[in-house]
Amino acid sequence: MKKILFHLFLMLFWALTIPGYAGQHPDRVTQISTLNALLAGIYDGHVTIHQLKGYGNFGLGTFNGLDGEMVFVDGHVYQVPYNGHPLEPSDSTGIPFAVVTFFNTDKTFTLTPGMDYPGLKTFLKPLLPTRNIFYAVKITGLFKSVTTRSVKRQHRPFPPLKDVVKDEAIFHIKDVEGTIVGFISPPWIQGINVPGYHLHFINKQKNAGGHVLKFQVEHAVLEVDSISELSILLPHNPDFYKADLAHSQAATIRNVER
Repeated sequence: MKKILFHLFLMLFWALTIPGYAGQHPDRVTQISTLNALLAGIYDGHVTIHQLKGYGNFGLGTFNGLDGEMVFVDGHVYQVPYNGHPLEPSDSTGIPFAVVTFFNTDKTFTLTPGMDYPGLKTFLKPLLPTRNIFYAVKITGLFKSVTTRSVKRQHRPFPPLKDVVKDEAIFHIKDVEGTIVGFISPPWIQGINVPGYHLHFINKQKNAGGHVLKFQVEHAVLEVDSISELSILLPHNPDFYKADLAHSQAATIRNVER
C-alpha cells in the first residue's frame, strides 16, 4: 500500500512541477488567450516561454507588449522583433498570445518549384479530409522569396492591433533556406484564432524571419499534422476580464493577417 501511495505521489509531483508532463498530447493544439483579446490590445503575457514549452515544441505567437513575431520550431522559441533580427529570448519572457502543439508528421508532400501562398492553398484543399479540424504545417527547404513582417513593441495605454500594424516593418527575403511554421484552423474558430492559414518564417541562419505575407518555393518539403483537440489558457488579469470581446471582427482579422 505504501509503495502504491509513493508512486501516486510521484505522478502528482511530476504533473504539477514538470512543464507539459500532464499535457504532452501529440494531437492537441494549445492556445494562449484569444485573437479577439489580442485585437483589443491585451498584450501583457500571462504565460512564460518556459511554461509554453510544456505545451508544445512547435507553433507561433507574439511576446509581451506585442514585441515582434514568434517562431517556435524544434523546441526553440525565436523572436523576430521590429528590426528584423531574430533572437532567442529567455524562458522567463511573457507570452500574451500563442498557438502551439507537439508536432507529429502525418503526411509529407514535395512542393513544386514556383509554388506560392495561393498555390499552397489550392494544392492542399483536395488533400485535407475536412475543414473542421486543425492542421499544423511545416515547410522546410529553399525559397526563391519570402515576404514577412513584424511590429513594434507597444507601451501602455496599448492601442488596438489594427492600429499597430499600420506601422509594421516589411522584409523582402530572397533566395533563402529556412522553415515556415503555422496552422490551418477551421472556420468556426473565428474570434478565437485566425480561420484558415497563419504562417511564420525563420531562416536557417536564424537571422531573418517574421509573419509570412508571401512566399515562393524553389524546392521544399511540406509536413502536415492533423489535430483534433483544442485547449485554451485564458488570461487572469483585469484587462481581459473587462474587455468587450463579444463582437465579430472578421474584417479586422483579414486586414491584420492579410
